[in-house]
Amino acid sequence: MEWLKISTSTELVRMQTDDIVFVQADGNYSDVYLFNGKPHKMTFKLHFFDEVFQKLKNNTFVRVGKSLIVNKNYIYVINLTSQELLLSGSRLRGDFKLKASREALKELKALMEQEGDKS
Repeated sequence: MEWLKISTSTELVRMQTDDIVFVQADGNYSDVYLFNGKPHKMTFKLHFFDEVFQKLKNNTFVRVGKSLIVNKNYIYVINLTSQELLLSGSRLRGDFKLKASREALKELKALMEQEGDKS
């Protein structure tokens, strides 16, 4: 478990990386969704989070297309037909059903299958 600290001119946000389920782009902002289901709007574009996550010792985050970063630990179902990604877990209050492009989901599916071969 690592702590992510994000400082802006008006606030400091500290969160455990395990608590982050996904980050979704919203124009010039990003919504960070935590396991409790609540989003926290941040004044950063998605590429900021992509760079921050790459620096983590134990990076469990993967970019899915142009507007989404997900925590691989919460991935439950990747459905190419319906172009949906279902995130679930014992810590979550409910499930998250997200839309993504077929190509982005294909890449994610291949990545997850490769990682499965290594464990």
